[in-house]
Amino acid sequence: MTDRNVTRAHRTDLAERPHADVLIIGGGINGVATFRDLALQGVDVALVERNDFISGASAGSSHMIHGGVRYLENGEFRLVHEAVRERNDLIGTAAHYVKPLQTTIPIHSAFSGLFSAPMRMLTHAPGKPTERGALLIKVGLTIYDSFSRNGGRVPRHEFHGRKRSLRALPDLHPGVKYTATYWDAAIRDPERLGQDLIRDARAAGGDRARAVNYTSAVAVDGDTVVLEDGPTGRRIPFSAKVVINAAGPWADLVNDALGRETRYMAGTKGSHIVLDHPQLLDATGGRELFFENSDGRIVLIHPLKGRVLVGTTDLEHDIAEPATCTEEEIDYFIDLIAQVLPDIAVDRSQIVYRFSGVRPLPSHEDLPPGFVSRDYRVEHSDLVTGGPRLITLVGGKWTTFRASAEHLTDDTLAELGRERAVTTRGMAIGGGRGYPTDERARQAWIERHDDGVGRERTGRLLERYGTLAAEVIDAILDDDDDRALATLPDFSTAELRHLARTEDVERLADMLQRRTDLAFTGRLSREVFEEIADAIAPVLGWDRSRVASEVARTMDQLSALHGWREAAAEDIPA
Repeated sequence: MTDRNVTRAHRTDLAERPHADVLIIGGGINGVATFRDLALQGVDVALVERNDFISGASAGSSHMIHGGVRYLENGEFRLVHEAVRERNDLIGTAAHYVKPLQTTIPIHSAFSGLFSAPMRMLTHAPGKPTERGALLIKVGLTIYDSFSRNGGRVPRHEFHGRKRSLRALPDLHPGVKYTATYWDAAIRDPERLGQDLIRDARAAGGDRARAVNYTSAVAVDGDTVVLEDGPTGRRIPFSAKVVINAAGPWADLVNDALGRETRYMAGTKGSHIVLDHPQLLDATGGRELFFENSDGRIVLIHPLKGRVLVGTTDLEHDIAEPATCTEEEIDYFIDLIAQVLPDIAVDRSQIVYRFSGVRPLPSHEDLPPGFVSRDYRVEHSDLVTGGPRLITLVGGKWTTFRASAEHLTDDTLAELGRERAVTTRGMAIGGGRGYPTDERARQAWIERHDDGVGRERTGRLLERYGTLAAEVIDAILDDDDDRALATLPDFSTAELRHLARTEDVERLADMLQRRTDLAFTGRLSREVFEEIADAIAPVLGWDRSRVASEVARTMDQLSALHGWREAAAEDIPA
């Protein structure tokens, strides 16, 4: 049996064995983390996702793993403490993708906000946005650092005056009076970390851990959940003792489809742009710039993968509509960059990717989006009277995915009358297992695993996949037709075929947006689309007609939703 058949067996087995102890609906970060946790406990678990894994709200993140220092003002000390702890753990357990990130706040006042911020914390009333002064930020960062006291993995915060601040970041607005610098973490490849969690679950659970993308939960028939397989249109009545709704901002829509009307969610849209702008990249000094605009929105300018990520907005959004980054939001971002770095000219031609996501926030009535809690809770009910139990996750964020998955798993184990067998706390994820965290260890790993592909290529694969690069290298060596792509020489046909074969790729967009970072970094042209589609077609069983349709559909999708503009291969950024 080929690797492709092994991967496809999960979809086939869903129909041939339409039952499990637990069915998870939703393949975002919280769903796949819960899938992994339950598989590690030996539970028979199946997960379905209506689109691709990590393609909804989880794909719209700011690429940050952070404690949420601003949530202190809302009095959310439990959430911040948990998030800081999870951030510290991920720096160790997912060291291949999660890296410490120096973050600087430009400050223009010494005492502003001293009254309004405590009142906001005590009363939870939003009030008028007020600039945070140096003293208030100092208090907040001192509390923030205290949550890292035991087991902290990042340095403490520092304050600097105007002269030293401008010496470190000379392009900052000259009116800056202070800067506060602290440390959080960035997640370089969130979609790939999601793939690692799925891989871990399957390794732990074998045939009792099935995850299938492009499959929706569309109805209830008696005490079974009716699943619809996207590629075939086949409907499958699936039975489970516990159904977990981890659909994020779409949780109410899923519950409605299951005959349980709920109004738990009221997600807001957050948009981002990615710029290929060397001057702006240099101006960041390798650190994130983090500040609050006069309208109360938090803004970040974040160096990432040789590009600069700018975000985010916080706007009410109709969950039934696709989330897109509008021209007005782009104007907003360009204006914000000018406020912080006034001498750096930015225009639309430098934007290589734009994206939006919907935050899975709880229903908040008239409360402005920026004041809504980012914490999560778990709701329990019967799916049908006397039938399976329904557990719904309300809220949740990237940083705390392991903790929320642990909560969901513990509640599910209680419903099943089982005990937890193993904790995921401190457990390495995927390619983070054995990942070398200093240059000496990195060079030693490369030397051990350079089996003929070359040290430079081995190092590049280690950077992309962590220690799972060893499997990619094996696949390359086993593929007699491996060759570097003409359009992207740092990728090869065997590498891409391995991803398509082992990571549930169904569409070309899956490869370009979520198995690689080619869309995010703006490295796409018509020639790239065509060459990659041709490379993976034999693995996916695509004929020439399917290749052409995948190229056309993906170009249309990226143009409509992400601002992709057609360019010749020689014009794309390196």
